[in-house]
Amino acid sequence: MRDHAEARGFLIGTALATGPLSGEASYRDIAGSEFNVVTAENAMKWDATEPQQGQFNFSGADQIMDFAEANGQTVHGHTLVWHNQTPGWVQNLDANAMRTAMRNHIDTVVGRYAGRIPSWDVVNEVFNENGGMRDSFWYQRLGESYIADAFRAARAADPNAELCINDYNVEGINAKSTAMYNLVSRLRGQGVPIDCVGIQGHLSIQYGFPNDLRQNIQRFADLGVDVKITELDVRVSTPADANELATQATYYRNVIDACLAVSRCDQLTVWGFTDKHSWVPDTFPGEGAALPYDQNYQPKPAYQALHDALAG
Repeated sequence: MRDHAEARGFLIGTALATGPLSGEASYRDIAGSEFNVVTAENAMKWDATEPQQGQFNFSGADQIMDFAEANGQTVHGHTLVWHNQTPGWVQNLDANAMRTAMRNHIDTVVGRYAGRIPSWDVVNEVFNENGGMRDSFWYQRLGESYIADAFRAARAADPNAELCINDYNVEGINAKSTAMYNLVSRLRGQGVPIDCVGIQGHLSIQYGFPNDLRQNIQRFADLGVDVKITELDVRVSTPADANELATQATYYRNVIDACLAVSRCDQLTVWGFTDKHSWVPDTFPGEGAALPYDQNYQPKPAYQALHDALAG
């Protein structure tokens, strides 16, 4: 896949976990050979990088960086400001202290990798399904202003990085994706440096395919931002049968075709690549088998779908 993606000037990526990266040769081999961009699944999140205030730990993040650079890969940074995996010390701050802590965190993390990480998910999952703002501790203390503040802090920390807002269930045109569209349009109009929209792509065949995905990608591109598919997986009921895996492969093909059809959609990342290491079964009991490789690192029809679309 990597060779075909590079021939197109396209980024095909995967999220990486530090455990299997350390311990499994098959994981390293596929991660290094099949993808030209990687995202840290957890190692760059707040709880990993600043577990106590002002005490930073970059061991996992550096492990991901070192692997990527050794394999000639780009890194997509994930994620700076989110309501999950953020330490309790942050959540308990008052408004002024929270704003200061957020700016310091972004300055330190983005600044450490300035010039090495060309794109970041700055703010993650700010909307409810109905398009309202998520009532997170960020929003409760700071209101919507934390979003603009985070992007401005990231721009100051690395003026050359591409800065993204990222969310799930925004694949099709719906209340949530329209709220994202309106927010990006409004904030960009105010000079807030939002350069890209991340569409996660956590799909399930039981809910059908968002057939207006390409149209949705295009409307964001028309705002003047890039679009990335940041966290693609397609879960099925388990154990998976051949029909489910064929439908899954069609979903993967439909997603990459929609992205490749819009010039500003420049990256597709799968959220992990092997079913051996996937968040899905723990979160959605009875579902899984969501990734392009099976538990034994063998390629599935979904892998072939992505490969053939890139080769096409």
